[in-house]
Amino acid sequence: MTTRDVKNGALLRRGAKLRLTRYLKPYALYVILAPLMMALEVFMDLQQPAMMAIVVNDGILGADMGVIFSTCIKMLAAAIIGMVGGFGCTVFAMLASMNYGADIRGDLFRKVADFSFDDIDKFSTGSLVTRLTNDVTQLVNMIGMALRMFVRSPLLCIGGIYMALSISIRYGVILLICIPFIVITIIIIFRKITPVFTAIQQKLDRLNAILQENLSGVRVIKAFVRGEHEKKRFGTANEDLTNSGLYAMRIMAIVSPIMMVMMNAVVIAVIYIGGYQVQATQMRVGDVMAAISYMTQILMSFMMLGMVFASVPRAKASADRVRAVLSTDPAIAGGSYDEAIKHGGIVFDNVSFSYSGGSGEPVLKNISLKIEPGEHVGLLGATGSGKSSLVGLIPRFYDVTGGRILIDGVDVKDYSLTALRSRIGFVLQESVLFSGTIAENIRWGDPGASDGDVVEAAQAAQADEFIGAMADGYDSLLSQGGLTLSGGQKQRACIARALLKKPKILIMDDSASALDLGTEGRLNAAINALHRGGASAGAVAGAGAGDGAEADSGAHASRSTRITIAQRIASVVNTDRIYVIHNGEIAAAGTNDELLSGSEIYRDIYESQMGLGGVANG
Repeated sequence: MTTRDVKNGALLRRGAKLRLTRYLKPYALYVILAPLMMALEVFMDLQQPAMMAIVVNDGILGADMGVIFSTCIKMLAAAIIGMVGGFGCTVFAMLASMNYGADIRGDLFRKVADFSFDDIDKFSTGSLVTRLTNDVTQLVNMIGMALRMFVRSPLLCIGGIYMALSISIRYGVILLICIPFIVITIIIIFRKITPVFTAIQQKLDRLNAILQENLSGVRVIKAFVRGEHEKKRFGTANEDLTNSGLYAMRIMAIVSPIMMVMMNAVVIAVIYIGGYQVQATQMRVGDVMAAISYMTQILMSFMMLGMVFASVPRAKASADRVRAVLSTDPAIAGGSYDEAIKHGGIVFDNVSFSYSGGSGEPVLKNISLKIEPGEHVGLLGATGSGKSSLVGLIPRFYDVTGGRILIDGVDVKDYSLTALRSRIGFVLQESVLFSGTIAENIRWGDPGASDGDVVEAAQAAQADEFIGAMADGYDSLLSQGGLTLSGGQKQRACIARALLKKPKILIMDDSASALDLGTEGRLNAAINALHRGGASAGAVAGAGAGDGAEADSGAHASRSTRITIAQRIASVVNTDRIYVIHNGEIAAAGTNDELLSGSEIYRDIYESQMGLGGVANG
């Protein structure tokens, strides 16, 4: 088992080596200033009970209005200074935490963008979305809280203890009894709630995954009347998350009542001890009131600390999940060969492949084939035979598990990923468009393309007609995923995007399945003309399938290498060579005529599709 085969738990353990505190280094000034400003606020807060004691002892009991007035002015000034300190601490803490979160989120996105399909499969899309959003938010909240409460609570506790003991050493007995009890309570709750928050984040992953599936597949759900089933599935996941959250909240809810009971018990004890000392003239009333305030501050600091510690397990679970992503090395790393693909010759040398998360059975077995530069080959086979897996190895969406693939005589693993993929145009089975205008979607192939180039690519893809019929033409806005377009329109827009790239290798993975045979014939004719550098796409837009075959007879060296995957023979019958893929192996190869006479599998497919009614059904 390789490091790429580890499960999520192992990923979390490996991620623990990465320290997320390094993201605070650029904001060290804010990290330093926030505690200093909080220390100023705490110092001012600690002065208030002492000054209040002076007001009571010397002002009220001594009937001295001058003392009352001057001391109240000092108390007001201390309160204002403390407010400035608290405001400054909040500002600097937010600057540090928000920038910290932005940097982590940026690195996470860049890391995920570099992930291979294999990496994304291991984490799952829903989990990655949760890690980029909710988990980072938990860390931001934790840092902001730490720079305020983690500083305020210890300082207020230590300062309060010192001030209380300076009034009477007997109050130390009360503190020796209550503090250990509070600390033990916090530790027990912390240990009990940590695994609960880890489970909550995992259940949130599940909820997000179901939500994404329902939003992206809403048309299928409605078409198959599965709305009630999906509501129940979402409701089950939602209830599971809610129950875990309620369980965590019940545990956390214990903290506040315990602290309040302790606080009231301590106040009673202070009043009791202070009352004896006042009667014995060992202490004045104002000092008892100050002692009550200090004891309250001490216990409030423990209460705040308890609340912070209660949120630490959730932040820790989120930190582990974030580290797991950041510490994962992409399964596919580029090589050092930066020369762009020049000719487009492809060689599969005894290639085998299996998906790491699957059963372990090879999807492709001992594939050896050679595609000359400029050739147009077709891949034909039943669903699940391995056609898409085969072409997905060329741009290294996945890596081979055996053998090698050469492009222009260079192993694809030696190419840098930019050099390799920049000259490969890939039209996927699933037509993926993004929110924005149609022109912006097509320009994904070449961001610097002129309007004329965009139109030419759309004409070649047989998309210009329906785009022109839209209200704003090429400036028409698409909803997310292009939901306002039909399946055939989306396919043609995606083909235009790939053609605009002017690739040396063009791979079309069953990307014309929603087109009728006439449109597909005109598409092939236009692509051939465009890639030969001959007549414009518009000039051949009216060509039929027969014209496509004639255009396809040009010199191979002057055009792109093309690989067409199809379910129907009519889509590949005029290619230079057809490979029949069966159970992950090449069952036969040759031209249409050669396969009809030499391959039983191809002959069966041909007769089923091209026989009586076959074309219509194809």
